Formats: sequence, structure tokens, C-alpha cells
Amino acid sequence: MKQFQYMRPSTQQAVLEAINKPGTKIIAGGTNLVDLMKRGVTAPDKLVDINHLPLKSIAATKTGLHIGALALNSTVSENSLVMQKQPLLSMALKAGASPQLRNMATVGGNMMQRTRCTYFYDITMPCNKREPGSGCGALEGYNRMHSIFGASPQCIAVHPSDMCVSLAALDAVVIVSGHKGERRIPFTEFHRLPGDHPEMDNHLAKDELITGVEIPDNNFAKNSYYLKVRDRQSYAFALVSVAAALDIDNGTIKQARLAMGGVAHKPWRLIDAEKALIGKSVSEESFKQAAEIAMQGAKAYEYNSFKLKLAPATITEALKHASGLV
Repeated sequence: MKQFQYMRPSTQQAVLEAINKPGTKIIAGGTNLVDLMKRGVTAPDKLVDINHLPLKSIAATKTGLHIGALALNSTVSENSLVMQKQPLLSMALKAGASPQLRNMATVGGNMMQRTRCTYFYDITMPCNKREPGSGCGALEGYNRMHSIFGASPQCIAVHPSDMCVSLAALDAVVIVSGHKGERRIPFTEFHRLPGDHPEMDNHLAKDELITGVEIPDNNFAKNSYYLKVRDRQSYAFALVSVAAALDIDNGTIKQARLAMGGVAHKPWRLIDAEKALIGKSVSEESFKQAAEIAMQGAKAYEYNSFKLKLAPATITEALKHASGLV
């Protein structure tokens, strides 16, 4: 591992000044960044530890729920307000990583984690995300874990987070701070598709800091479910995951929210499928129709064609659980 400088500012302004310099990375829990440094995927000149900043609060607001960027995944998943108001987030967090990692990982760090594509992690292999212009090893390689939506010839990697899938479904907003002040980014617009620049994971500017996430109030608490399909029950990334949330009145769906993980370079929101569910009765047939709509535009590669069947089946099953059919 390359030698680096370390600093631990006590104010947000000091952090913003530090990260504005080239070769600088923010560290909080370090559950992803340290791995990347050990493997030689990234080699920062300086680490800026932000754990002294007061960004750990979880509090109800007039319009929803605010969660600080430094709140631990384990804390958020067990928080009474979260479980009462936004249980989908709690379920997604508990499906991710291991208890030990959740005890270290932060909300902001979870959002900023990078793909677990094996070609990205192996510095001997070509990867446009790690080294722009070097090629995509997964495109013609072993691509079982890779995307079926939103990919490009430059990159077919997927985003690894479970938490982010639920936040995309819940219409969360990311709050960031920079030298130009505060701005708010809809969660569905925070992460990027690969396009011609897969090295860029999100729309956070280099001199900006995530300070929190806000989830607007909704009527999904009674009918939410997070379903993650993976190779083993513990500490495995999703082959396909689905965050499903429904607002049901007398057996009729008034509102629906759906997002998928393990299928795209960012959490994949299923807007057309949501619209198709509104006004429909709670039934397996309605859910299968929505799942079919959700799969429009899907494209598989040599080793992940099974996802074309697994994904709609997972959507249907998640909706059945969310609605109480099972």
C-alpha cells in the first residue's frame, strides 16, 4: 500500500478545504476504501477522516425523516423511527454485508462504495472504471454478476448497495455541502449510468461532502418488503434484489414504489411498472404484469442470461410479500 497523509478535521469547513486538493479521499468507516487501497485499485495521497463531524443524527422532520451521513448502518437498521416510518430501509440494511461491517459502515460511505466487479478489483485486468480507455474485461469475460439494464460498451458493472436500492424506491433526497453552499439531489439522480465515463460513479463534485439523506413521509410502512436473491444467505452481493413498497386501500393499490439492485450501474427504479400497478387489485396476476413491464429493455450477456427470468420472478415475489399475499 502506498504511504499517505492522514488528517482528522473537527469542522465541516476544514473538511471542505482539505478535499478540494488533488489526491485526497474522505474516510469514515473505511469498509470499502481500505480494501481498494490494499488491492492497489486506488492510492490517495491524503485521507481526510470525517468522524468528528456532527452528522450521526436520525430525526423526524415536518416532512419526513432525516439521517446523517455518519449514522452507522447498524444503528439506522435498528432505529425505532426508521423501523416505524421507513421499514423498507431497515430491511435493506439488514440484508447487506455482515453485522461486523454494518457496525463500521456509514450511510454516506454506503452511497459512495464502488462496484465489486472482479475486473475492477483485479489490477492486472482491463477495466475502464479503474483505468479509462483500458477496456472492459467483463464484456467478453465472466459476467455472471453483471448488469442487464443501462450498461454501455465501456462498462457492464453493477452497483453493490442494498441500502441505496431502498432509498431510490423511497424517493429519498441526498443533501450535500460544498464551497457554493448546500444542494439537494434526488436519490435517483445521485448515481450515474456508465455511458462513456464509467469511472464516474455519481454526481457528487470533488469539493462536496454528503451531510445527510432525507426520506419524505409516505404511506408504505405497512406494505414494504426487500427481497435479495444471492448465492449464499450471509455476506454476499445480490444477483437480483427488489425493494417494493405499496399503498393499499381496500385491496386496491393507490401508489407503488419499486427499485432493483444487482442489475445496473446504479439502483434501478421501475417507474413504468409502478404506474402499471396504480389502480390494480392486489393479485399475483397484477404483479406478474408489472414485472413483465419492468423487464422492457433488459439485455443479458453470456453468463447472466438467467437474470432475465430471475428478475421478474423476484419482482413478483417481493410484491406478494409487500402486499401480504404471502
